[in-house]
Amino acid sequence: MLDATTRSGGTATAPPRAIATELAVPAVTAVVTPAVPPVVARVTAEVPAPGRFGARCTAVLLSPWSRLALLVALLVAAATSVLLFEPQKLIADGWPPQLSGPSAAVVFAVAYGLCTVAFVPRPLLNLAAGALFGSQWGIASALAGTVLGAGTAFGLGRLLGQDALRPLLRGRLLTAADGQLSRHGLRSMLAARLFPGVPFAAANYCAAVSRMSWPSFLIATALGSVPNTAAYVVAGARASSPTSPAFLIALGCIALPALGGAAVAWRKRHHLRRV
Repeated sequence: MLDATTRSGGTATAPPRAIATELAVPAVTAVVTPAVPPVVARVTAEVPAPGRFGARCTAVLLSPWSRLALLVALLVAAATSVLLFEPQKLIADGWPPQLSGPSAAVVFAVAYGLCTVAFVPRPLLNLAAGALFGSQWGIASALAGTVLGAGTAFGLGRLLGQDALRPLLRGRLLTAADGQLSRHGLRSMLAARLFPGVPFAAANYCAAVSRMSWPSFLIATALGSVPNTAAYVVAGARASSPTSPAFLIALGCIALPALGGAAVAWRKRHHLRRV
């Protein structure tokens, strides 16, 4: 039964019960939606996603200190293998008979480079090159092995150690050495190769930590290693005749630079102490 307003064409008014029902529906819907407990939400936020966990592991493995640790491990393994296999026996036992000529010189150059990375003294390897292949092939294989070993050490140091060690270059001496190698790489490395008192491996890794370019390092190594390498190779090739002029000249070329380097170090000792 309609009320008077509806019958007269006016606006119909809903009963109070219908209005209450319509207002109650949203409230029921809001209650039905379950709320996530705070503890569960916190635990879910703390669990890393699989992709994020893999990215973190990759970042740790590729960090500068992880790469430096890998470099140290490689060098320790190389030095240990040298102690176990004793490549210096080549001087006494000779080269394998199945290898001869240029192929043997190439194989020796590769072995020479790997041995220098493992801290085998270069004078010993140069003497072995002269004793095994004579003066010409010995000098060629020894120089090739020198450049190969220096380039390998430089690459390992640049790739695995530079980012970790450069922030540690503090102090006047280290800063001056880094600036000299970075700004004047070619002539600095050339002087280091010609000066007999600078260890070969130390020069390689110091240059790798600096900002020296690859061409400057390799060219300076090849040119600066010629005199010392040739002297040792000729001495090794003529060791069976120690009174020959070639052996005596080679011995003089080894001794005179060593004496000159010792004299320069003696004169500069006070300056080094002040630094």
